[in-house]
Amino acid sequence: MAVYTEVSQTDLAAFLAEYDIGPARALKGIAEGVENSNFLLTTPVGAFILTLYEKRVDEESLPFFLGLMNHLAARKITCPEPVRMRSGAALGRLMGRPAAIVTFLEGVCRDRPSSADCAELGATLARLHLAAADFKGARANALGVEAWGPLFAPVAARADGLRPGLKAAISAELAFLEANWPSGLPRGIIHADLFPDNALFLGDLLSGVIDFYFACVDFLAYDLAICLNAWCFEPDGALDVSRARAMFEAYRALRPLTGEEAAALPTLARGAALRFALTRLVDWLNVPPGALVTPKNPLEYVGKLEFLQRVRGARELGLGA
Repeated sequence: MAVYTEVSQTDLAAFLAEYDIGPARALKGIAEGVENSNFLLTTPVGAFILTLYEKRVDEESLPFFLGLMNHLAARKITCPEPVRMRSGAALGRLMGRPAAIVTFLEGVCRDRPSSADCAELGATLARLHLAAADFKGARANALGVEAWGPLFAPVAARADGLRPGLKAAISAELAFLEANWPSGLPRGIIHADLFPDNALFLGDLLSGVIDFYFACVDFLAYDLAICLNAWCFEPDGALDVSRARAMFEAYRALRPLTGEEAAALPTLARGAALRFALTRLVDWLNVPPGALVTPKNPLEYVGKLEFLQRVRGARELGLGA
């Protein structure tokens, strides 16, 4: 369960007194995510999500995230909307941490996405990229290629304890990506963490996107690569090309890719795999004592990276001409 900080009834009551949503009827930790403390909050008005921001989230970036959600919601992208205090502020403090309340979205996540689900994802991602194009805020990718080496350095000596040879394998991939990372591709605001547990479905339709706390400005095709890795691989580490093709075709129908983006996709996918392998490795090795959180196994993404290292072109990933 992703709860690093427990909330006392007294502090919660004082926090909610700043809002017009009434007192808490129930507060339950949410069992997804590993970055922040998330709770399902129920009041007489309805259900909300309460988030206490921890770990990698820079407090100075929070107005960007909250403003982006407002911007996207105004452009018909279904996403959580920040609930404002009586003062008009969307951000407060609870248990010594920055905290916000956002609206609750109905829907369920897909444990095993189908090709139709991946097509829904591709179209939604393209609409999100287009809707965010005129958002005035900007935030650099704090977990971009320049951050991967410094992220790995403090845990490198312990990597082989998870799997022999892992330190050398990651070091070699870091060197490759730092030397071959693309430049000049179309940029814009990306979600950067659109995993299946951050997409909600009602029936056959993708009804909402949540968890924008890694959103940033980066290559738009990098966001697509993140989704490829998160949505289109089988549990045994094999790529389901039919799912990938459905995602790409739906995305390109709304936002065509340039030739340079298509050519860069295998490298971008390798980078996306390494990024999540590294953050999972750091989390795996550094779970705070007493935290109610189950870290995700980094070897899942190491396996995806090893597959992607054998790919020689975007066609092998399901991206046609």
